[in-house]
Formats: sequence, C-alpha cells, structure tokens
Amino acid sequence: MISFTLNGEPIQVDAPDDMPLLWVLRDKIGLTGTKYGCGMALCGACTVHIDGSATRCCVLPIVAVAGKAVTTIEGLGTEANLHAVQQAWIDEQVPQCGYCQPGMIMAVASFLKTTPDPDDAAINEAITNICRCGTYPRIRKAIHRAAAALRASPAAAASGT
Repeated sequence: MISFTLNGEPIQVDAPDDMPLLWVLRDKIGLTGTKYGCGMALCGACTVHIDGSATRCCVLPIVAVAGKAVTTIEGLGTEANLHAVQQAWIDEQVPQCGYCQPGMIMAVASFLKTTPDPDDAAINEAITNICRCGTYPRIRKAIHRAAAALRASPAAAASGT
C-alpha cells in the first residue's frame, strides 16, 4: 500500500511500486482528467502537481509520491470556485479539442506561483506542453489574464486557487 495525499485527502493505494502515477490515477482511482499523451513525459498531457510543482506523471512510479501531496485537475478548483487559470481558459476560449488542456492548466498554475508577472519569453521557456490544435495564442492570452487575476487577489495567489 502506498500512502499519499490526493486533492487534499489522505489516500492509500494498492499498486505495484513501478506502476506510473498516471495509471494509478486513471485506472485504480478513476480520476480521468489527467490524460495520456506520449508516454514519455514529453508532451505534458499528464501534468499534475506533486507538492505544488508541475510534474509529468506518465513515467513517474507511484512509489515516488509516497508521503507527498498530489493535485490533479479535479482538485485544482471547484465548479463554484474555479482556479484563476481555469477561469482564464474559459474567458479566452482556449480549448479546441481540449485533450491537452488539463495538463496545460496544471503546468500554468504551477508556473504562475513562481512567476506572477510573466512576459512572453518566460511563458515560452517554461510552458513546454504541446497542444496539437495550436491554440497557443489563446493560451498565452489566458496565462496573462490568469496572472493578472492572481496578482489582483493576493489570497487566491497564496492559496494556489
């Protein structure tokens, strides 16, 4: 049994130590917001937060999160209280097919904790998730919108929501 915190709740999972976290989340726990993309931690569709840091989990063995806090897209915000990045995604109509968007949102939420007022060069360097639909102009606008919203709400920025 591997114990960790998932979306704020303690959990124990019976899984082989080398089973990737992605498959534990999707197949063992039933949280399907985190997506499988490339299977090599390159595309970013599988991005979650581990102890607050964006981490690609398709190749990360479950044993690596023992005792840690994991947040998935399902735990980032609530329907009644969306995270600023989720709201910006809606406001800027970012998704086209939407498949990569949970991982993109998770990467951006983590990025904005350490880079509250990014310029386009910082965004280009830090956000390396791939969007096959090419919604990058809307993604960039949404990142700037979310950053402004988080700067305007210090309580939200401090809590990560």
